[in-house]
Amino acid sequence: MGGKVHTGVMATWTDVVEIAEALPDVEESTSYRTPALKVSGRLMSRLRAESDGGLMVICGLDEKQALLAEGGPFYTTDHYDGHGSILVHLDQIDRGRLTELLDEAWQLRAPASAKKKRP
Repeated sequence: MGGKVHTGVMATWTDVVEIAEALPDVEESTSYRTPALKVSGRLMSRLRAESDGGLMVICGLDEKQALLAEGGPFYTTDHYDGHGSILVHLDQIDRGRLTELLDEAWQLRAPASAKKKRP
């Protein structure tokens, strides 16, 4: 999926999709009636359009704590307490960091069959 490459701050949902679709078996879908990305049918990220428009990305609980301590674009809500996911302000994250987050989410959610397809 071609398109403009963004190198600075202000990622968009289009950037999220472009990054994630470079990974095996990722498809655009919906979750809670919002745009989402799934790997082999497993949710890895979704746009939280119902409230603040942030992006939810699956992550490990240890990683979540580290990201929250870092601050910046990372935050959470009571709804996600105890859950392995982080919320991200897309207008505050650069493409490189977003790529790292989506790659980690893919690693956590992808089945072995998808992981074998990765170069």
